Amino acid sequence: MQGGALASQVLQQFKQQNCPETKFGFGLNLYEHGLQTATRALRNGEDEETVVMALLHDVCEHTVPSGHGPASSLILGPYLSDKNRWILENHEVFQGYYYYQLVGKDINERDRHRGHEFFDACARFCELYDAPSFDPDYKSEPLSTFEPMVQRFFSKKPKAQGDCAFFE
Repeated sequence: MQGGALASQVLQQFKQQNCPETKFGFGLNLYEHGLQTATRALRNGEDEETVVMALLHDVCEHTVPSGHGPASSLILGPYLSDKNRWILENHEVFQGYYYYQLVGKDINERDRHRGHEFFDACARFCELYDAPSFDPDYKSEPLSTFEPMVQRFFSKKPKAQGDCAFFE
């Protein structure tokens, strides 16, 4: 499955996050958080791939709360640049910089990646888009703004992952 069918499936999964159960103690649910993250990226002039990644970066968090970055990357990764795929896979630990102290963890856990060529890009994504996107007063764009972008994103030729020769 790819193209329009995959886009529809992923958007359906994203819409399922529009419920109180995905608030996880925050003022917004994961659906609203995704819209807000994507809106911030769009308004800041990011390219369409980055905006789609921002929208869907937590698309698996309601089913895979710990490890949702790598899980989301299994879906989006074949369509992402190497940089954005790395950001998606690692944003969870980078986001910890903003809240790990509340759960007794080291906020500098992301430093294990320091020196990686995409470290600064991931830190920037979290600082500008992910971390501030829990604001119930922020006016996000509606999903309809992003749906054509998601359709175009999944219409690209995917890159093979792992040992799968399906896309080759």
